[in-house]
Amino acid sequence: MPLIGKASPEDMNLHPIRYQWAYDLYNQAVRNTWFPHEIALKEDLEDWEKMTEDERHAVKFLMAFFNPAELIVNRSIALGVYPYLKSPECHLYLAKQMWEEANHCVSFEYVLETFPLDREKVFGIHLEVPSMVAKEEFIMKYLKRMTEDTLDITTTEGKKDFIRNLVATNIVMEGVWFYSGFMVALSFRQRNQLRNFGSMINWVLRDESLHLKFGINLVHNVLEENEDLLTEEFANEIRNIIIEGVDKEVAYNIDLFPNGILGLNAEYVNQYVQYVADRRLEELGLESHYKVTNPAKWMSTATDVLELVNFFEAQNTSYEVDVSASGKDKH
Repeated sequence: MPLIGKASPEDMNLHPIRYQWAYDLYNQAVRNTWFPHEIALKEDLEDWEKMTEDERHAVKFLMAFFNPAELIVNRSIALGVYPYLKSPECHLYLAKQMWEEANHCVSFEYVLETFPLDREKVFGIHLEVPSMVAKEEFIMKYLKRMTEDTLDITTTEGKKDFIRNLVATNIVMEGVWFYSGFMVALSFRQRNQLRNFGSMINWVLRDESLHLKFGINLVHNVLEENEDLLTEEFANEIRNIIIEGVDKEVAYNIDLFPNGILGLNAEYVNQYVQYVADRRLEELGLESHYKVTNPAKWMSTATDVLELVNFFEAQNTSYEVDVSASGKDKH
């Protein structure tokens, strides 16, 4: 059974498992399960009272993006990924990922309900600020293609649309934009502020690191099974999707930090964005683009490079995710 293809009711036999990495990620995700109300935010309210207006603006801005963004990712899975996969073990993982995205959305709701914010105003920011609107439009451009009746996943162009959407939603949105936001949120804890909120972000980051691993493994396996996609032109297209995503984030971070706050400004965050984007390019087997150092060394454990395989170079043909006891490859 191929990894991607037209969905069929018969695609329900979990055994024999062909994509062990997906099943392993599902089990890891289950072990990682958490709930937002396990974190008490009372101490953070005391910090909030002492924070500057620019610091509060950064938190509000992050919440305004993340709250709807988690639901956008959820829809991207339901509409743009799940229906085009034939693998039951991948469906298992995606079901858990969708629950996690919902849990993240509710977690940010919990923060919005706890902090003394004008919630209606925060809810409207992502519809009003041009840089945030541009980020959402970027994602919707790819996601809308996945819901059109004309998309035929069995064709080369249909498979390319699947990869394009996956790169935009998983690699750019979850793997670059979210990591940028996590770094900003966790920087408050670095200064001994919003420590419990920081713990929540850590849990979200732990989930998102698995989402990213799943997405990168998915891209690698689809490319491995579909040699018609392995062209220099398509490799450049993937690279340009990521670079365009970085450009959107750079503009957003200027709005996030109009004045900068202690130890943090748009230039610093955008260098981190470029650093993370280079890691994502490398994880996809593409050459880094920005070639900058990580300005936030304390975030390095969250951006470790995953196993590198360049499917756009013909000599790389030995991608092996797992080997069973019988010695057979499990891709």
